[in-house]
Amino acid sequence: MLALVRAVPDYPVAGVTFRDITGLLADGVAFGHVVAELARAAQGWGGIDLVAGMEARGFLLGAPIATSLGVGFLPLRKAGKLPPPTESVSYDLEYGTAALELRSGTLPVGARVLVVDDVLATGGTAAAGVDLVERSGGVVVGLAFLMELADLGGRARLAGREVATLLHVES
Repeated sequence: MLALVRAVPDYPVAGVTFRDITGLLADGVAFGHVVAELARAAQGWGGIDLVAGMEARGFLLGAPIATSLGVGFLPLRKAGKLPPPTESVSYDLEYGTAALELRSGTLPVGARVLVVDDVLATGGTAAAGVDLVERSGGVVVGLAFLMELADLGGRARLAGREVATLLHVES
């Protein structure tokens, strides 16, 4: 599976290696395996009411995982992509700052949520997703990622949380 992920050095800025998952998404067998394995891991954490995926590649993984689990999907969008009213949280990236938004009223209070994204790097986006879901009344039962860049320490920012990753690579 890792052979289907392309490392792109110095993108989007110098010093950052982007992980291009296009090849994996284009391989139906590999993509199906990823969805099945992440859904299987999440089932071990108890009942899940919704899957929340971070824009944009978290959408590509989160929506089919939600379908596999028989639950709905919540898009956690980049700032300014949703009509108001929204809930918002700002966070730091390796190369700047960003914000995630969720349309107000789409997350029932107490809903058990699986948060999904493609890469766990420094943990900033994941922590922001957790914060946004919890501020909006949800309960995060765990997080699922296609790959983890273990040497960047993102898992430490999610201490005490259930975390599933399929691939472990160096940044």
